[in-house]
Amino acid sequence: EALYGPEVSRQLQRLKLDLVLPAPDDKTSAKRLADLGVKMEAMYGAGEYCNDDRCYNLDEMTIIFAESRDPELLQEMWRGWRSISPPMRQLYEEQVDIANAGAQDLGFTNLSELWRSNYDMDPDVFSADVDQQWQKVKPLYDALQCHVRSELNEFYGDQVVPKAGKIPAHLLGNMWAQTWDNVYELVKPENREQSYELTQLIVESGMSEVEMVKTGEAFFSSLGFEPLPETFWQRSQFLRPRDRDVVCHASAWNIDNIDDLRIKMCIQKNAEDFQTIHHELGHNYYQRAYNQQPFVLRNSANDGFHEALGDTVALSITPSYLVQLGLLEEEPPVEEDLGYLMNMALNKIAFLPFGLLVDKWRWQVFNGEITPQDYNKGWWQLREKYQGVEAPAERTESDFDPGAKYHIPGNTPYTRYFLAFIQQFQFHKALCDEIGYQGPLHRCSIYNQPKAGEKLQAMMELGRSKPWPDAMEAMTGQRELDASAIIDYFTPLMTWLDEQNKDRQCGW
Repeated sequence: EALYGPEVSRQLQRLKLDLVLPAPDDKTSAKRLADLGVKMEAMYGAGEYCNDDRCYNLDEMTIIFAESRDPELLQEMWRGWRSISPPMRQLYEEQVDIANAGAQDLGFTNLSELWRSNYDMDPDVFSADVDQQWQKVKPLYDALQCHVRSELNEFYGDQVVPKAGKIPAHLLGNMWAQTWDNVYELVKPENREQSYELTQLIVESGMSEVEMVKTGEAFFSSLGFEPLPETFWQRSQFLRPRDRDVVCHASAWNIDNIDDLRIKMCIQKNAEDFQTIHHELGHNYYQRAYNQQPFVLRNSANDGFHEALGDTVALSITPSYLVQLGLLEEEPPVEEDLGYLMNMALNKIAFLPFGLLVDKWRWQVFNGEITPQDYNKGWWQLREKYQGVEAPAERTESDFDPGAKYHIPGNTPYTRYFLAFIQQFQFHKALCDEIGYQGPLHRCSIYNQPKAGEKLQAMMELGRSKPWPDAMEAMTGQRELDASAIIDYFTPLMTWLDEQNKDRQCGW
């Protein structure tokens, strides 16, 4: 640092830490590392499962998981998708060896240390902090797991779902059991649902897809942000083109790293896409806010911040916001919120242990705690320990189930999602405190609150130029990650879950 000064040192450090899979200083190894990555991604992308009737790709299986209640079909699809990954196993092992050598060339013990050094703190302190936040949320997750298991047991019977213990992983509405909102109908609180349906309100309002985006822009304008540039409206993709195939997965772009902002979506007139628009625009406004920083530092404070910011904004799509938009006539009574909170928990709380264990597995693989001959065993130990789910079919070391989750062959770090799911509630609570909001946290909206906008701006314009605790402090006044806001947000649900679970055998 003495040599360059703190700002240049930070940029040099970032160049190093941004390497997810560093190649060793040797051309042959570097080429092999690149080839392995391409090969595994291609295997994943081309993955399909064929039975006697037909072949299924992942998109088709995803729909079956969301809609089917036939345990045999679900088990077949669950096993079928995992038949794509065993051929990756040797490749993955080789990739880990080469990338570990690359990390050592950069001065790290192994890749685990490199990945965990990405957070402006000692890598071991970081891992411990993540565990500590999980402990705060675990009682809520445990209560949710207990209720969901009990309701699934009632629906499917003892032969399929045990009354106590772990939940079979194929019955939670998602290929990886990472979010459970597709089983909402089976586990929802009776007679406690919202009297309005956001999708219906959007359709009845006659709002077009572009008007949905304009509504999102107006949300940010109400916080004091400048409108989006004209080019945004000319160059974004809002609808699925008729003349070519495109990836419809929603994404936000800043093409020139200054103000060529765009979103790429195939918008449907429904509640999910209305929320997604607010989320994606959050990325765009963040990208624009830090465009004055040196090039290398034009990014979020840590990799969780970008995702968290978009979701924080989406948390403000509350009844009061819908009333102000003229979509709802009046706010419904608060008793109706249990269904909303349950749905939210099946998405956000159910995800947390999965968000934690994907990289826990990788960190242990990178540092040798999990050896290649125990890849699958190590994976299921973590899934059982943290999620309380179990494989619906016998698994052995001839399987490679981690490879059936895109982020493993695609080498995308995953801790960012765990952090983002915690930070968004921390951000939301801090902004609601800033505007003096009184009332249940899940009902707070920062719409039309320029004071909240100022706090957001103070955090966003820092980009990556300062350690993330500085950015966190600029927005929340806190310098550390704090999961207690999640507990706050879901208090009414936790109270209800405790009542439901009082005669059940919880835990696993």
